[in-house]
This record gives sequence, C-alpha cells and structure tokens, in this order.
Amino acid sequence: MADATGNDVLIESDPLAGDPVGSKAAFDQGRAAEEAGDRWQAIEYYEQAFELNPDDENVCFRLAYNLDLVGEDIEALGLYEQCCAETPARINALINLAIMYEDSSRYNEAEKCLRQVIETDPNHPRARLFMKDVLASREMYYDEDQQKLREKQNSLIETPVTDFELSVRARNCLKKMNIRTLGDLLRTTEAELLAYKNFGETSLQEIRAMLAQKGLSLGQSIDDHQSAVREEVYQQLAGTEQGESLSQPVSSLDLSVRARKALSLLNIQTIGDLVSRTEAELLGIKNFGATSLTEIKEKLSDNGLSLRVLED
Repeated sequence: MADATGNDVLIESDPLAGDPVGSKAAFDQGRAAEEAGDRWQAIEYYEQAFELNPDDENVCFRLAYNLDLVGEDIEALGLYEQCCAETPARINALINLAIMYEDSSRYNEAEKCLRQVIETDPNHPRARLFMKDVLASREMYYDEDQQKLREKQNSLIETPVTDFELSVRARNCLKKMNIRTLGDLLRTTEAELLAYKNFGETSLQEIRAMLAQKGLSLGQSIDDHQSAVREEVYQQLAGTEQGESLSQPVSSLDLSVRARKALSLLNIQTIGDLVSRTEAELLGIKNFGATSLTEIKEKLSDNGLSLRVLED
C-alpha cells in the first residue's frame, strides 16, 4: 500500500481483524504469559487467538488446558472435545478429556478416549494407569446402582398383597393359598392359581392387570431364576460338542409321548432347557414318574449330557 507521497507503507496485522497472522501473535503472547506463570493473562491471549482462528488445534488445546487448570470445566470440556474431534486426535487432549469425563461419572466416554490412546500407543503409561481407575470407578458405580435397584426391588416384593387394589374374592383366595406378599405372587404360576378352588378367570385377569401396571407378571421370579440357571449351563458348555446341542429341540431326543407331554408342562422346549432342570423339578410334574425320568436321563447320557445337580 502507498501513502500520499507514493512511498510504500508496511501494514501490521490487526489481531482483531481475523488475520491468521494476528492469531499467531496472540498465541505467542499467550505462551509467553503462561511460561511467566500468569495463567489468566495467557487465557485472554489464547481466547483472542481462538476467536481469530478457531480451527487451530494448538490454540484450542492451550486454551482448554489453561481453562481446565483454573476450574472453568464447562468451557474446557467443550474445547477438549473439539480437539479430540480431529483425526488423529492429540493424545494429551484425549487423556485430559478422559479425566474430565471420569470426574463427571461418564465412564463409558472416558474409556473410549483412553482406548484411542492405547490403540495408538499400547504401552502409554498414563493412559493405562487412568484406564484402571476408570474401569474400577465404573464397576463401583454400577455396583452402587445395582445395590439401589436390589433394595428397591426387595422393598417392592415384600409389599403385602392387601396393599393393592384387589377384589374381596381375589384377596380371600390369595390369603387361603398363603400368598401374603408381592414376592409370593411372583413365585406363583397362573396354573397354580387356577387350580385352587373358587379361583376363577376373573380374579386371574384382575391380578394380571395389577402386576402389569408394575411391569411384573405371575411366575416371574421362577422364570428369572430359570433363565439365570440356563445361562450358567450354556456358559459352562460353551465351545464343546455338548454345548452345540443345547439349542436343539427336545423332540430330537426321541422321547415317549408321556415324557414329552410332561416336559411341555414346564415349558421345556430345548435340550438346554432340560439340562438346566433337576430330577426333583421333573418329578414334581403331575403324572411324571420314575420311568419317564430314567428315559430322559438315558437319552441325555447318550448325548454326553445330564440333568443339573444341586451343589451341597
């Protein structure tokens, strides 16, 4: 540019004019202030540099880092996230962001950040150390949640059935069957209720509706227990030839009609369902005798399997 005399005039970059050169100057001043120990002054310069050039990764990280140190967590978090959105992400930004996530109990996000670091540098000491902390904290957090859930569930299942809005007929039937609490109901099947004298379909529908409002159902505790047992059996036999046969239908065992009908009463559909049951459970089925039990045990033995045995 020339002045009125025609001589060239040098124009310095205006730090507030959006010129990247101005951004660099502000960044350099910020670094100087940071090295001098004046963190708040450094933040002011870094903010100027970031305003002029928000895509500069170095500016973004230094501003985030210093805001983090002075306790401006919300701003620092957003800037760290911006830094980590770059590919490849800066390792220090990932680690610092992981620490902030952990402090906020955002353990899954913290783990994700640290895994990015470890994938790049499997032996990174800080990342591996912080990963142990995150996993331990998450496990403790989940344990506390599970404990609260168990306490809530225990409190609910101990509620007397008289506290629920049921008809006099339904309450009297439950009382005569010695069903006192919600937990007792969850351990009782529909078939057991209908088998009781004077307990009809109307009372059954009434109880179904009451339980449904709470996200529950008759016999749920029995079903939950059986699901857990079945899962344990599948895990024990995983990867074995016997394990591969667990998903096959019980009809593949070529059982007698009597034995098949008895098993259907317990809703035993697969071999996995069958081997998760005990002898006592099968003998408790109406019209299921020793002959059917022997037949089933022999068929399972032919396949290298057996009924579940309770530990002493």
